[in-house]
Order: sequence, then C-alpha cells, then structure tokens
Amino acid sequence: MTQRNPGTAARPPAAAVEGGAARPRNRLLAALPRKEWALLRPHLRPHDYRFKEMVIAADTPMREVLFPETGCVSLMVTLLDGAAAEVGLAGREAMIGLPLLLGTDRSMVDVQWQSDGSALRLDAAAFQAALGTSEAFRARMLLYAMAHTMQVSQTAACNGRHALRRRLARWLLMAHDRVEADEFSMTHDLLAVMLGVRRGSISLAAASLRRDGLIRHAGGRLRILDRRGLEAAACECYAAVRQETERLLGGDRAPDVPDGDNHVR
Repeated sequence: MTQRNPGTAARPPAAAVEGGAARPRNRLLAALPRKEWALLRPHLRPHDYRFKEMVIAADTPMREVLFPETGCVSLMVTLLDGAAAEVGLAGREAMIGLPLLLGTDRSMVDVQWQSDGSALRLDAAAFQAALGTSEAFRARMLLYAMAHTMQVSQTAACNGRHALRRRLARWLLMAHDRVEADEFSMTHDLLAVMLGVRRGSISLAAASLRRDGLIRHAGGRLRILDRRGLEAAACECYAAVRQETERLLGGDRAPDVPDGDNHVR
C-alpha cells in the first residue's frame, strides 16, 4: 500500500496567503474562480491546530469560520448528563462555521480537532461580506451545507441500524481520507465518544479488525494496514456519503487555476 505522509506541514507566514500565486488545499476555496480567490485571499489567516484542540464551543458566539487545509475535525453534541457523540466529520472538503452561513452566530455542537491539522481562518464579518459580493463563493458554501446535511443524515441512519464493526470501519475510512496519513493518534476512549458506545464495545470491534489484518492499534496510535479490506468491512454509508459529496463539490479546483500554483499549507 502506498504510504501517505503522516506529518503536518509547518505553518507558513501570512504572505503565503496574501500574495503570490499560492492556491489553497481546502476544496471549497480551491474551486473558486481566480478573481474570486484573489479578492478573498488577503482576508485569510493560516493557523495550525493540535490533536484534541477545541475551536468552537456550543452556544457561544462564533467570530470566524475555518477552512481546513490538513487534518480531521469532529462536530460533537454533548448531552445534559455529560455523554457526547460525534455528529459530523470534516476535513479539507469543509467549512467550519455553518451557522454563520445560515443566519445565526451560535452552534449546537462543539468542534474539536481529531488530529494535528491546519486551517485558513476568516473573520465572520469578512465571511458575510464575501457571501454578499461573490456569487461563486456563496454557491460553494451552500453546496457544502447540503453535503454536510447529507453526511449527518446518513450517519444518524447508520448509527441506528448498522453493526458496530461496520460503523467503526466507516469512521476509520472517513478519518483516513481527511488525515491523509496511514497512521494517526487515536484511542479506544475517543473512538467510543465518536461512535456513541462504550469503550469495551470499541475494543471488541477494533480487535476484530486487527485479527483480519486491516488495522494496527498500539500506544494511542492507529495504523491502516489494508485500505481495500477496510472498505469491504464498512457499511454502505461510507460509499454513499463519499459519492454524494463528490457529486456536490466536484473537483478540487476551478478550471482557471493554473496547475503550477503552489498549495497554501
């Protein structure tokens, strides 16, 4: 299996975003026409994040949106008894801050990084201004809102109907897509929160995947050993979400962005 780079790129100076021919890795931004990207670029600020770092707390004012460039972000709901469960997973196909698109500044979910990662930050005021002045930008944001809604809906059905082993395989594939590395930090405790089950249940499901040679898990690090085998072990929800996301969001770039442009990291 071809190995992916497990590291996170170093944060560049702001000039890497504000000038030059740099192109973002975030798919929503990369798909903007060159003129629209040039207008937005000076307002974006790169920032690095660490595993388990909380970036949005539920029911607090949101002052910015994030466009992930690398890494994996979880959206989680915490109940009154303190129990938490993941309701969405996001990476460089996403924008974090959908409430600001939909007319409010409060979120019902906590947003936490599930790996080291990086994102481009955009102030709420600049985000609202871009929605009002750029039809292409607004269209991309609305398409992502639809893709996110579809993911949440499919996840709800999956959690209610499918066996834990298949759900765990689905989640690991989604994380693998976004982390873009075969090995990443992950514990059974965290997986239990992500899937809304007890730790012991995760241990049994993970042991089953290990016995089949699909993953290795030791010392808080999880490694994908057999991607194709993991896809075969997952329920249909992984493929359904991925296919619909591709249909809605299309390619990574707009046709008028030259291939020679460098990525913003």
